[in-house]
Amino acid sequence: MKYLKVLYIQVLIGIFLGILCGWLFPSFANTAKLISDTFINMIRMIIAPVIFCSIVTGIAGAGSMKKVGRLGIKALIYFEVVSSLALVIGLVVANLIKPGAGIAHTTNQTNQVSEIAKQAESFGWGDFFSHIVPSNIVDAFAKGDILQILFFSILFAVGLKQLGPSGKNIIEGLNKINQVIFNILKFIMKLSPVGAFGGMAFTIGKFGFSSLFVLGKLMLCYYLTCLLFIFVVLNAICRYFGFSFWKLLLYIKEEILIVLGASSSEAAFPSIIQKLEAAGCEKESVGLIIPTGYSFNLDGTTIYLSMSVIFLAQVFQIDLSLGQQLIIIGILLITSKGAAGVTGSGFIVLASTLTAMKVIPIEGLALLIGVDRFMSEGRAVINFIGNAVATVVISKSEHSIDEETYQRIVEKNFHPKIASGN
Repeated sequence: MKYLKVLYIQVLIGIFLGILCGWLFPSFANTAKLISDTFINMIRMIIAPVIFCSIVTGIAGAGSMKKVGRLGIKALIYFEVVSSLALVIGLVVANLIKPGAGIAHTTNQTNQVSEIAKQAESFGWGDFFSHIVPSNIVDAFAKGDILQILFFSILFAVGLKQLGPSGKNIIEGLNKINQVIFNILKFIMKLSPVGAFGGMAFTIGKFGFSSLFVLGKLMLCYYLTCLLFIFVVLNAICRYFGFSFWKLLLYIKEEILIVLGASSSEAAFPSIIQKLEAAGCEKESVGLIIPTGYSFNLDGTTIYLSMSVIFLAQVFQIDLSLGQQLIIIGILLITSKGAAGVTGSGFIVLASTLTAMKVIPIEGLALLIGVDRFMSEGRAVINFIGNAVATVVISKSEHSIDEETYQRIVEKNFHPKIASGN
């Protein structure tokens, strides 16, 4: 009975019951979606103030602008290098296993594909860069636009820092607000098993297991690639920077399960910020890297995109040359950033990539609609783990981590009492 009080055990039970409920009572799917959406909305409700308070207090309270600039450049370089590796791995595995070979193309879901194609036509990566600057900061906070809030928070922190000692009261006030927000988070996290239940019940109830059998080879290929990326690439990066990947995973296991159940990396956004700060990473680093990573470091989504393009090429029996596949990598490195924060961004990016290539028919997206929800859990988990690793790596490279604290809490598996409920 003691184990039932542990959060990650409760989340596992919620996931299992959700799968069972969705399978036995598919008509419950709409209600389950309401449960899942309500939980995710509760998390989204506090994301904007968490980003604002964390970045402002981190930069204005302790950091120098030179360090902030260095952190930002390092983060972007790291994101691009790791994203490129994810793209290459996705292409290589898809070419070796050939998940699209022998699958007949059907044209159901035509209306949905047409709608996605229209969204892709109206959204370009250039629009993304101009979108970073908010025309109305209140609107950005209301919509929870991470990049716009990040941009405004950095500018606000710079302005506050220029006040010198007279801005100390504002910083102290924001620190207290942050504490209140994380007290709210403690309550919300207690509901995470219910959110995980709703997410899984909706997925299974709405889409069933039948679509898994039709495109099972693609699913297996995708998850195999994700495991390869996690335990080879990310593990190697962690070893190079002198910390244990496995122990970091154990430290954030509750958040990983919450992301899996909710099928959204946003579900653990505030919690991972608090956990990494508790593990010794400076507030300045965590507050800058995590929000930026949620838009620029989407390793799971990148693997999904590269594999989907090759999969569709195989379905339509289109033999892509090495040069064409290199072009795919180049296009995806740009377009994968272009739909950050956009609903259904995976499909929109894929549609815009197919449109730019002019080689693979965009109608092939109809094949992926049925299994996309089953792959979204994997995308969310990989994105989440990738950003946690990136934060520790960049913090270590900047010497902005308390090594003694990190060793005590993560490496020696001593968990403080923080929002995850441990």
